Amino acid sequence: MSFFSISKLTSKNKVKRPSTPTPRPLFLSSPFVHSSLVKGSFKPIVTLPKYVDESEWLAVNVFDFFNYLNLFYGSISDFCTMRDCPTMSAGPGVEYTWIDSQKKSVKLPAPQYIDYVMSWIQNMLNDENVFPTKAGREFPRDFSMTIRMITKQLFRVYAHIFHCHYEPLLHLCAEGHFQSLFGHFMTFAKEFDLLDKKDIQPLVELISEMENNGTIG
Repeated sequence: MSFFSISKLTSKNKVKRPSTPTPRPLFLSSPFVHSSLVKGSFKPIVTLPKYVDESEWLAVNVFDFFNYLNLFYGSISDFCTMRDCPTMSAGPGVEYTWIDSQKKSVKLPAPQYIDYVMSWIQNMLNDENVFPTKAGREFPRDFSMTIRMITKQLFRVYAHIFHCHYEPLLHLCAEGHFQSLFGHFMTFAKEFDLLDKKDIQPLVELISEMENNGTIG
């Protein structure tokens, strides 16, 4: 039998090597997936109270979510560096891009992306034309769209922290606090239909777990 024949035979009978399984993220592993300070659903505290204007309710809650998430990110920001996070990733195959002033989609390191997001939201919150605080001022007609855009960007920061910086949260013993905040945030987003299915894909397994245990109502 010639060498060519042997090579041909071998190529036809290649043994497929099993692919290396992707490690399960820590936040989806027991016991961490069930970490929470709250037992029960957040739904009662996100429901629009009677006699409260919906835009006002959306504004107050988004303001709080932004500030709390900013605090959590600050606690792990030393681990989110240009070297360690060269892209704004949220798990395998998920990389968020920033739309610049020329409407072009650009890849940014995660710390830069998050800095842009938080600065953009802070500027919106400080703008009286967008988030009015003075008596007699009305919310703009496109306010609900603004809230949806902010919620989408906040979700991306949550997704990056869960996928890339969950271990530092464990070292700080802050995973229960962080997941409780996320459960509150997602219950609010669900109550007011602020996120699309495609938006939540990077954390859909965690969200499903939290829905099953009644955290997200």
